[in-house]
Amino acid sequence: MTFGPEPTETVRWAAMGNRWEILTFLHWRYDPSDVQRLLPSGLTVETFDGSAWVGLVPFHMTVHLPHLPPIPYLLRFPETNVRTYVIGPDGRRAVWFFSLEAARLAAVVTGRLGYGMPYFWSSMRLEQDGRRVTYSSTRRWPRPSGATSRVVIERGEPYRPDGLGDLDHFLTARFRLYGVPRTRLWTAEAWHIRWPLERATVVEMDDELVSASGLPAPVGPPLVHHSPGVAVRIGFPHRVQRHAPLTPNR
Repeated sequence: MTFGPEPTETVRWAAMGNRWEILTFLHWRYDPSDVQRLLPSGLTVETFDGSAWVGLVPFHMTVHLPHLPPIPYLLRFPETNVRTYVIGPDGRRAVWFFSLEAARLAAVVTGRLGYGMPYFWSSMRLEQDGRRVTYSSTRRWPRPSGATSRVVIERGEPYRPDGLGDLDHFLTARFRLYGVPRTRLWTAEAWHIRWPLERATVVEMDDELVSASGLPAPVGPPLVHHSPGVAVRIGFPHRVQRHAPLTPNR
């Protein structure tokens, strides 16, 4: 199977615009059964080469809200998510988030109420020193609080377009998400151009966020990609059709 690097459709009516910058993808192979047991009914873990994949993705977020002026403190902040890749009951490929850390409480409340996403308010920092990037996070609210993450990476050379394979696109070319607000499965589109990807290496890692999601601790070094960033259009959430009520897994 070939995984395309860009979506075929854009988001015509955007709920918000984002800028995802200084972003690092760190991915590990997992037994599909370890991931599937944490998914809500209706979602099936998507595998590549027989494995499920779990990602730890720290980055810097800028939010642009329609008809509102930019508010730097409120709408610019670090974020880190723990994610996997799924196929929904409608047959669409998408991202499922086990957790999302954000440094702004307003973003946490909006993400939980509006999109049914498991956001957590955290104390976070993102620092750059030349080609070295340091991401740090300590969870504040809600429980379980106290989970920490510290990742230091060294940026490498950009990938040539012909240097990226199906696995690279499988892990990064994702343009839809699922959430579970009020016990119903909802979905939303997230459109952006192809990721400009760079090679990267892990200098230091001490992470508790993956394990805090209920997954076994990652084994071995991660597969790493870095990107300077993309602009993103986030669509309004809408209910997945022909799906029975479910209990969210949090």
